Amino acid sequence: MAHFVLPFRYRWLFLLLASCYFYLAFIPVYILVLFALILVDYFMAIGIEQSIGHQRKIFLVISILSTCTILFVFKYFNFFNANFTALAQALHWNYSIKNLSLILPIGLSFHTFQSLSYVFEVYQGRQKAERHLGIYALYVMFFPQLVAGPIERPQHLLPQFYKNHRFNYERVTEGLKLICWGLFKKVVIADRLAVCVNTIYNNPTSYSGPCLILATVFFAFQIYCDFSGYTDIAIGSARVMGFELIQNFNNPYSAVSIRDFWHRWHMSLTTWFRDYLYFPLGGNRVSNQKIYFNIMLVFIISGLWHGANWTFLIWGVLNGFYLLFSLWTAPMREKWAQMTGLSNHPGFYHVLKVCITFSLICFSWVFFRARNIHDAIYIVRHMFDFSHLPELIQMMRVKAGAEWLLGLSKAQIFLSGLLILFLLWADRIQEKYGFFKAIAALSYLKRWGLYYLCMFTIIFLGRFEQSPFIYFQF
Repeated sequence: MAHFVLPFRYRWLFLLLASCYFYLAFIPVYILVLFALILVDYFMAIGIEQSIGHQRKIFLVISILSTCTILFVFKYFNFFNANFTALAQALHWNYSIKNLSLILPIGLSFHTFQSLSYVFEVYQGRQKAERHLGIYALYVMFFPQLVAGPIERPQHLLPQFYKNHRFNYERVTEGLKLICWGLFKKVVIADRLAVCVNTIYNNPTSYSGPCLILATVFFAFQIYCDFSGYTDIAIGSARVMGFELIQNFNNPYSAVSIRDFWHRWHMSLTTWFRDYLYFPLGGNRVSNQKIYFNIMLVFIISGLWHGANWTFLIWGVLNGFYLLFSLWTAPMREKWAQMTGLSNHPGFYHVLKVCITFSLICFSWVFFRARNIHDAIYIVRHMFDFSHLPELIQMMRVKAGAEWLLGLSKAQIFLSGLLILFLLWADRIQEKYGFFKAIAALSYLKRWGLYYLCMFTIIFLGRFEQSPFIYFQF
């Protein structure tokens, strides 16, 4: 309410102070890193706008190097240093540079990319340089989406800070509903699935076959509910105050191809790489060989963006290969569908493509979730080993067998499955009709019954152990 009570001319300051307070709750001194990032890109953007010719590129390069240096030091230095140390030892070189004792600032990759998007847009002439330092700082630090996105564009978010957003009951209730839905996805679904996923993935060598497959499928929905849940809370919180953030997810597990999946998953990051890396490299206007190289390069960088670990790099390469393979085999697959008669059964063919795409994505999630390469390779090698299935069935028959083995009781496993089916249904309704529009069309009693059911489900079925959002680490 304070946002609406304050005079309009002070609201930006209130939001900026609230964002600073939000960030200070992590490691207070790291806000200086964020301030440095803001000041560099603020002045470089002004320099770009006021310069002509070669000078503009100099300011752009300074901005990119400064911003990426901060990201490299905190996120990637130790990774590259450790690998170079291992190489030096293998080659008997004298190399004694130690790793840095630094903790990664929360959400650094997100606000780095948001800051860079502003500088790129100014350089391309699509955005005027912001002269109000406080407003620009608020653009980078806006607390609802500060630590895990969505990654905003300056043309979309900056103008909203200059609008006088008055209290609007309908908009506020829409925001609160979205916050509630995001909280449901996080504490009821994601954190419940996390128990099973953590139990198995933290000790994968004790499992094989069905357990590894179950944990991998559960992780697919855990990371989706965790990340999209945060996004819903961020968008809902901003909407309550009158701000609109961009959409970040659109029913990704209904994708019929890898290309379709990346048009639906983490959309703000996908479009960022498309606009600021893939298109500048030539996009689709270059030779096929260059297109293939550019696609793989984008996915490699995307993998490293998620984390300084070989597992993330392999995850990126694997998704890049998926996309390239789909491009190479598109005519062959279409001909095969016609020859087998699948194209004459569009409903079945659609479900088949969804299942294949989901299976490929789940396989890539193994590398995203595994603690290291060794664990990932073990899981890949043993997830289709069903030789211990009779023993597994016997253990599951024991009263506490499932909870001892999977971290969740049989009832909790069953509930998790029902929650996943409900999620898929809700996503389908959202994509086709609009989930909250469909609820709004219900009668008064049914509508409020659903609201109370959601709140009571969060209270009684939510898991409130300390479980930070997965994407906070990026």
